[in-house]
Amino acid sequence: MTRIQGTVLVTGASGGIGQAIARELAARGAQLILTGRRADVLEPLAQEVEGRAVALDLADRDAPARLAEQVGEVEILIANAALPATGTVEDFSMDEIDRALDVNLRAPIALAKLVAPAMAARGHGHLVFVSSLSGKAASPRGSLYAATKFGLRGFALGMRQDLEPTGVGVSAIFPGFIREAGMFAEAGVALPRGVATRSPQDVARAVVHAIERNRAEVDVAPLTLRAGAAMAGLAPQIAAQISRRLGDVQIAEQLAAGQREKR
Repeated sequence: MTRIQGTVLVTGASGGIGQAIARELAARGAQLILTGRRADVLEPLAQEVEGRAVALDLADRDAPARLAEQVGEVEILIANAALPATGTVEDFSMDEIDRALDVNLRAPIALAKLVAPAMAARGHGHLVFVSSLSGKAASPRGSLYAATKFGLRGFALGMRQDLEPTGVGVSAIFPGFIREAGMFAEAGVALPRGVATRSPQDVARAVVHAIERNRAEVDVAPLTLRAGAAMAGLAPQIAAQISRRLGDVQIAEQLAAGQREKR
C-alpha cells in the first residue's frame, strides 16, 4: 500500500469536490497546496487544513508553468479542476470552447508534464486525474465535455504505462452524479426516480483509494450508472437508445441551462 505523504497539489480546490478531497488528504497527513480561482474560498480552506493557497485560473495558457514554478516538487498531483461544458457545440463561442479544452484537458496534461519527471527521478509519486463517467459514456448535449473527459482518460492510461517502470502511479477517477457540491449539484437538476447519487466525500475517498492501491481507474457511481457506462463502451448505439428512453436528453438540457453562466 502506498502511503499518502509529502506535498500534494490539488487543483480546483475552491469547488466543493476539491474541498472534500483536500480535507480527506489532510486527515491522512498530506502537506497541501491548494489552487483554484476563488481566493476567498481557498484562503480559509488552506488555514483549516494547514496548507498553502495559490489562486490562479488554469484557463490562462501560462498558468500551469507558473504554478509548477511556484510549488516546486510535489509527491502527488490531484488534477481536479474542470469547467462545465454542457450544451450543443454550436451554442459555444470559440473562446468558451478554448476555455473548456484548456482547463479540463490541456492544464492536467501540462501539469503532469511539469511535475512527473521529478517524481520519476525519485522513484515514487502519483498522478490523479478526476475525469467523469462522461469520459466513458457520451451523452446528448455533452459532446465537448465528453471530449475533454474521454481525452483525460486516454492520457491517464497512457501515462500509467509510461511511468510504471519508474514507480510513479497514475489513476483516473470517474464520478457520476454528485450531490451537495460540484457541477451537477450546482445546476439544480432533478433526476428521475431511481437514479442515485454519490457525495463529494465519496469522491475524496475514491482518490485516497486510488493512490493507496495504485488503481488505474475508480468509478464513483451506483451500479446502474457504472453498468450503463460499461455498456456504452461495448455497444454505444444501444446504450444511447436506452439512455434516451430513460430521459437522458431532458437531464442534459437541464444541465446545460443550469451551467450556462459558468463556462
